[in-house]
Amino acid sequence: MRVTKEFTFDAAHNLPNYHGKCERLHGHTYRLQVTIDAPIDPETGMALDFVLLGELVQREVIDALDHRYLNDIIPISSAENVVLWMWARLREKLRHARLAELRLWETPTSSVTYRGE
Repeated sequence: MRVTKEFTFDAAHNLPNYHGKCERLHGHTYRLQVTIDAPIDPETGMALDFVLLGELVQREVIDALDHRYLNDIIPISSAENVVLWMWARLREKLRHARLAELRLWETPTSSVTYRGE
């Protein structure tokens, strides 16, 4: 079963190796979609409690990035590198579930999706 939960956070960054307007400091309201894959527990009827998934993502990702300058944490803070950083933090913390997909929107019309190696 696939379980998905969405989050938003605000952060600033710049792309130091990019030549264009994004090389200057700017901010985004990011939207993050986290999807896990797990069997349904016959006792609870759930693959993973939304509350537990929310607490994990909040602690490991949102609290670390919200209202921060991303380049202090991820030096080249492209959406692609941010999602790889998130994947590394979440993958090992999930028990009884597999991280299946992360999708990160920088704007309402621009996103990256990662499904692991």
